[in-house]
Amino acid sequence: MIVAYFWRIKPSKLPFAIKAMGFDRFSLFRDKNVSFYKSLGTGKGETFTPTDANALQWGLVAVVEDIENFDSSAVVKRWRKSSVSEFRAVLDPISSHGQWASKEPFVGAVKDWDGQVAAITRARIKWSQNFRFWSSVPPVTVSLKSAPGLVAAIGIGEAPIGLQGTFSLWESAAAIRDFAYKGAAHQKAIADTSAYNWYSEELFARFAVREIRGVL
Repeated sequence: MIVAYFWRIKPSKLPFAIKAMGFDRFSLFRDKNVSFYKSLGTGKGETFTPTDANALQWGLVAVVEDIENFDSSAVVKRWRKSSVSEFRAVLDPISSHGQWASKEPFVGAVKDWDGQVAAITRARIKWSQNFRFWSSVPPVTVSLKSAPGLVAAIGIGEAPIGLQGTFSLWESAAAIRDFAYKGAAHQKAIADTSAYNWYSEELFARFAVREIRGVL
């Protein structure tokens, strides 16, 4: 199973968040319940530049064997204790294409899902293409924010520059398909990706939302 957390913190807890982003990996690496994990910063998801960053919201995505065991782990407890709100989504893969840190972490394929869908897009942007990428993003993010069937969306990143993506919630699989394949801005972005080859690694994954707790 996949679990995604997003926590909001008070400004006074920013030192904790920065420290946790650096040190949580050691606890997660040793946790035999966890087969994949990524600690995440978040942002508005509008330009995907460092100015987008939201220092008061942080996230974690993990592939785990036992959700409840992970929910009571030391890492999650520390974030929960230091946060003012918590969002948690329990997910099952519908489809996943590409890699994240040279891995294909989201294995499986739920069939005939008719409930809410979550999507993760992320990419490692080539340094030589950052400015071109940033100039192409705004039309896509504008169309995303107004897309029919979108429930919520935020920017996510493993670093302020070069490792960016989005986490989004949709009313249905049909809603996200319409945005991905019928939206003019998104189609242009796909064409630009092919023309400029600006990613050194990319991943697009969709998930069945099994359970949601809190507000994104």
